[in-house]
Amino acid sequence: MTDQPLIKPREREAIIDALRAGVVPRIGLQHVQVGRAAETREIIRDIDRIVDGGATIRFIIGAYGSGKTFFLNLTRLVALKKGLVVMSADLSQNRRLYGTQGQARMLYAEMAKNVATLTKPLGGAMAGLVERFIQQSRKEAQAQGTSVNQAIRSKLVSLEDLARGYDFATVIERYWEGYQSGDDRLVNAALRWLRAEFSTKTEARHALGVRNIINDSALYDQIKLMAIFVRQAGYKGLLVSLDEMVNIYKLIQGRSRAPNYEQLLTILNDVLQGTAAYLGFVMGGTPEFLGDTRRGVFSYEALKSRLEDNIFAKDGLVDLTGPVIRLKSLTQEDLFVLLTNVRRVMSDRITPLPDKALKAFMEHCFETIGEAYFKTPRQTVRAFVGMLSVLSQNPGTKWQDLVGKVSVDQDPGAGAAAALTRGAKVADEFKNFKLVPGGRA
Repeated sequence: MTDQPLIKPREREAIIDALRAGVVPRIGLQHVQVGRAAETREIIRDIDRIVDGGATIRFIIGAYGSGKTFFLNLTRLVALKKGLVVMSADLSQNRRLYGTQGQARMLYAEMAKNVATLTKPLGGAMAGLVERFIQQSRKEAQAQGTSVNQAIRSKLVSLEDLARGYDFATVIERYWEGYQSGDDRLVNAALRWLRAEFSTKTEARHALGVRNIINDSALYDQIKLMAIFVRQAGYKGLLVSLDEMVNIYKLIQGRSRAPNYEQLLTILNDVLQGTAAYLGFVMGGTPEFLGDTRRGVFSYEALKSRLEDNIFAKDGLVDLTGPVIRLKSLTQEDLFVLLTNVRRVMSDRITPLPDKALKAFMEHCFETIGEAYFKTPRQTVRAFVGMLSVLSQNPGTKWQDLVGKVSVDQDPGAGAAAALTRGAKVADEFKNFKLVPGGRA
């Protein structure tokens, strides 16, 4: 029997706090990960393709509470360990792929704030990324017998040929000037530009002498620039992780959704046609976000034709090579292993809990909410952590006294999604509503 990996105290606390709140921990995922072996192998292949100079895109589709965010964070962790830089964000009503009032800029700003590397896995790595670029330039200058200025300039020339690359290269040069001269104001201004914190071109021009800023129209161009830049800084590539894609689906007006789907199509085409390099995307969404033909991705015919399932992947047959990965339900065995892992994480707080206690808990969950307890395990795990917490803080309490009292509800997000779908149908039907003079509609 192999030894279990050591759980660091920081990881232990992060896992427990996150699971208790019903959210996914950002660190320590390896200690609780179960199942999804085939899907994980495909993601590892994707990351290897990025390292080799390719581009990939995956839509991780599953119901609320099914483990989408967990899988995205696991992908993020694998990418960091493989030497990639990760930019991540959750979409919202104010953070979108497309916008005309700053929504796309706000999405990029959130992604830039959450830039992560292996040494800074929780984000905030933008400054370290630029400084590593400078260190790489110094090494090259020393090896070639040139100045650091010349090395930086030669590395940035390739960026200038890309869309919006000239201003990006200028900002990096301004950072180096400030770094070299000790001008913190210039360094901070450059970082603000890279993090999309300038809202007007005038402000950026006064601070840095550049003509443009990262605005709504620059989102994807800037991502592609970052993919090349991180390579020049010595990393293996860039992974962009976007969760809560359902917020595009939630947009009420079709004229707001359509441009977002057009932007998604641009990204998809770039990746599938091999135009992008050293770049990968993983996007998490619900089945409604993808498959609803009224408001979802499949309402946009060009996307539907590219993302439809393989017609031969039926009756238990699967094909994970396409852009869409549909997360299957955890098996009973998977859930038992998951609860076992959670028990291990909390082992320093509780008297060892026997396996029969886990089985009794699972039986109670099945009797309470049926098969939903392993189709959407978030609520089940949250309840289990709550039970263990009570046992740890109340010495003498027996697990037999608590199992029957545990209340496990279905994930509230599932009900919200159903209500939203019903609301969408009503809204679409209401378009045809007309008032007839002197009578009923």
